[in-house]
Amino acid sequence: MNADIDAKLIEEGRKLFAGDWKFVWASPSIETLPPMAGVEVAFAGRSNVGKSSLINALTGRNALARTSHTPGRTQELIFFDGPDNAGLRLVDMPGYGYASAPKTQVASWTKLIHQFLQGRATLARVYVLIDARHGIKDVDQDVLKTLDKSAVSYQVVLTKADQVKATELEKNIEQTTAALAKHPAAFPEVLVTSSRSGAGMPELRAAMVRLLHERAR
Repeated sequence: MNADIDAKLIEEGRKLFAGDWKFVWASPSIETLPPMAGVEVAFAGRSNVGKSSLINALTGRNALARTSHTPGRTQELIFFDGPDNAGLRLVDMPGYGYASAPKTQVASWTKLIHQFLQGRATLARVYVLIDARHGIKDVDQDVLKTLDKSAVSYQVVLTKADQVKATELEKNIEQTTAALAKHPAAFPEVLVTSSRSGAGMPELRAAMVRLLHERAR
């Protein structure tokens, strides 16, 4: 039965993300956020963890989200809407932990992220992206604690899995899962992805479809 449900969700996810996705809004401050609508899922992660690449891979569009070799380029909350009536919106959050950015800028991004997490009723889940080569770092722990305090449901997504040997990846998955057990708002299952190979994208899309179903009840 579970396999049938999973297969159905994966097919629904494929159709949803094969539809028309478009950029709709950029918010440099909490005052400029778009009106709340539908179900929002946000993507958080250290600068250069591959957030924009993941969003592009999810939607099958090479340039929907801007990718850059310069960490910390995304300085706003970027909103993308899916097909009409789908009711799903993706939010690309500013990367955190970029030491080379001016401290005032980092403080501004951090404040924006925290305010968004604490005051957005339409925010159903945050996907926290962690580089599969490195696992959870101290700067990630700070964000996980903020999410716990805000009581925002979140799930860890390991990125760049194609760049890690299988044995090392397995070890990092185990360590990440163990670390998440200490965080009350964390979803226990870790998703493993590669934007380059497409691995894990069907499962991530299916997870979002499941969220849509849950919110519709």
